Amino acid sequence: MTTEEGPVRVAVLVSGGGTNLQTLLDALQNSPVARVVRVISSRPGAGALERARRAGVTTTVLANPADPNELLVALRDAQLVVLAGYLKLVPPVVVAQFRGRMINIHPALLPDFGGPGMYGHHVHAAVLASGARESGATVHFVDEAFDRGDIIAQEKVRVEPADTPETLAARVLEAEHRLLPRVVLDLARRM
Repeated sequence: MTTEEGPVRVAVLVSGGGTNLQTLLDALQNSPVARVVRVISSRPGAGALERARRAGVTTTVLANPADPNELLVALRDAQLVVLAGYLKLVPPVVVAQFRGRMINIHPALLPDFGGPGMYGHHVHAAVLASGARESGATVHFVDEAFDRGDIIAQEKVRVEPADTPETLAARVLEAEHRLLPRVVLDLARRM
């Protein structure tokens, strides 16, 4: 389903290289359901910005990611907000404005291995150190705390005995790339 104005307008918040962003750009490229209209970065050098520019998507670099007014202005045209490797806590007033329309992808099976400092290599090292037999990817609604919002969907990945943080990360990233576009399209169809 689309809104009366056309496809659901998606803004993506990033801090890094943007592989999940690229997956979304590819999945939504010709979609009548949703399209990425803006990429907002907490870092001026984030590789995701170049991916967005190559796709013809408007980009914004936040001067102060903690400033709710700056973020609200950047999100003014968005109907759905996706955090894809965004490493900053979203200000509560912004969360309230987009409650139920702001999601995050996390490289573990929440509620385990989430929260402040749990990103990238840190997550996968913690999973391996714990002796867990599975990990995976989680998409959840964003609330006022890191990685605590209601879970929308998860995809599990088996932890292999010989895994390193890098090998586990590679398999979890594949799961993220399958999961995120599916959830975004599903949510957009319901809007």
